[in-house]
Amino acid sequence: MTVTEQLKEKIWDGGRITREEAALLYEEPFEELCLKADEIRRHFCGNDFDLCTIINGKSGRCSEDCKYCAQSAYYHTPAEEYPLLDTAEIVRQAKYNADRGVLRYSVVTSGRALADWEVDRMCEAVRTVREQVNIKVCVSFGLLGEEQFRKIKDAGAVRVHNNLETSRRNFQNVCTTHTFEDKVNAIKAAKAAGLSVCSGGIMGLGETVEDRIDMAFSLRELGIRSVPVNMLNPIPGTPYGDHTRLTVEDMRRIVAVYRFILPDAAIRLAGGRGLMADKGEGCFRSGANAAISGDMLTTAGYTIETDLQMLRRLGYEI
Repeated sequence: MTVTEQLKEKIWDGGRITREEAALLYEEPFEELCLKADEIRRHFCGNDFDLCTIINGKSGRCSEDCKYCAQSAYYHTPAEEYPLLDTAEIVRQAKYNADRGVLRYSVVTSGRALADWEVDRMCEAVRTVREQVNIKVCVSFGLLGEEQFRKIKDAGAVRVHNNLETSRRNFQNVCTTHTFEDKVNAIKAAKAAGLSVCSGGIMGLGETVEDRIDMAFSLRELGIRSVPVNMLNPIPGTPYGDHTRLTVEDMRRIVAVYRFILPDAAIRLAGGRGLMADKGEGCFRSGANAAISGDMLTTAGYTIETDLQMLRRLGYEI
């Protein structure tokens, strides 16, 4: 029996793999790894697929220096800049997505954290969406505290997005204006307020295999069940603008190993999917079972319709 098969059986029997075992998977034959990861996905999650869309509710001039981001005020990029969208526009786009069969819709804003008055504005928008549209609302408003998260939950949001981005060790190489611990504290505050949390990271930031594994274990320790896996889109004008893109095989292996570490999670292809020639289909055969569709913040996305067609062809149920 191969290492991959042994670890799959361990997980099916209710066990959890260790960091050392996850590292071994990176050395295992590629096709078998992807196949067994997809078997784990079907065993724990069936063919359910979690498709969500996002709206960029506030863009640009971010105070943080994340080296991958076009919206950082530290870098000169062509990213669009605008303040908070009004409630009418957020509701309009929620209706647009709901009419196309999307069940989850997230409002994402730039910046370290929304100010209290901005949180109040967004709570009004969330309440109006919930009153007028049959869609679940998620938010990504930065490093908020528990009281602010409680307001957001009371307004009708069900989930908060806050990526760890990378491992604790590598985080200081990616961002210096806030810390990995700041991220963890915000996640814990959201959970304490009764919200579920969506958290993952970006692959291709110069991290090692060990960094990727460590981030997955941090997510497991935090009890995260929705895990976005982004592929870096090197944006000119940012410090990572000249980074080499990962390959489809790189991303499939990452997704497969994450499925072994997080067997019952929604592993969500997110930013960078449009850079893949197959638009992520290989990853959806390697353990991924969720995705962000529609426009991808500052980079081009894909249509909801084409995603639905692909997912149905692969046997998924939205």
